[in-house]
Amino acid sequence: MIELQNVHKAFGDNKVLQGVNLTIQTGESMVIIGGSGTGKSVLLKSVLGLIKPDSGVIKLDGQDVATAERDAFLARFGMLFQGGALFDSLPVWQNVAFRLLRGSLKRPIEEARAIAIEKLRRVGLKSAVADLFPAELSGGMQKRVGLARAIAAEPEIIFFDEPTTGLDPIMAGVINELIREIVVEMGATAMTITHDMSSVRAIADKVAMLHDGIIQWTGPVAKLDDSGDPYLDQFIHGRAEGPIEAVR
Repeated sequence: MIELQNVHKAFGDNKVLQGVNLTIQTGESMVIIGGSGTGKSVLLKSVLGLIKPDSGVIKLDGQDVATAERDAFLARFGMLFQGGALFDSLPVWQNVAFRLLRGSLKRPIEEARAIAIEKLRRVGLKSAVADLFPAELSGGMQKRVGLARAIAAEPEIIFFDEPTTGLDPIMAGVINELIREIVVEMGATAMTITHDMSSVRAIADKVAMLHDGIIQWTGPVAKLDDSGDPYLDQFIHGRAEGPIEAVR
């Protein structure tokens, strides 16, 4: 479904991506791990076409992302943003139905509201939440609303950007379980970027580690603990000593 071939991206002298090669199969849940500032978000934005690589090719279902018609291309994606990214001035149901109220996916307002309430229920929120505003919700509830919005238009591909950031361990576990259930239920292709190892183990079919601008290691989640790769081993166990230099 998603293929990156020798993708490079630099910002001035800062070479962020230096030849990324990665394949994500249809229906697969791929989790990209790596330290802060290693380029995970740049990689995600490049797949979405928000950042143009300096060289290399990114394909979605065999089509070059650079030549895709934008509206049709973006309609295939859903995204859960790191900070929730809810619109404070809109009630919850309009946040969830945001894409269903405008553009090529536009639905009648009654239908859009009904879909929003259905998706809220899918992520464990009662219909009474629909008319509240984001400021009236806890952080965990806001994250669930963001997840409901990500799946509202039944996307083929869902991106999760640090899905458990800012959540306590129990709520993080709840969100991880919801993500896994929904991805499997929808048969969606999923790409997650995170450094939370509990999320990795809960969500991933496969894992790819981004380090020094390349995919250092990739393989099934079951191979994480016996990969034989010193970079991956240091990262997943949080060791200060190893081939990855800690910034002091």
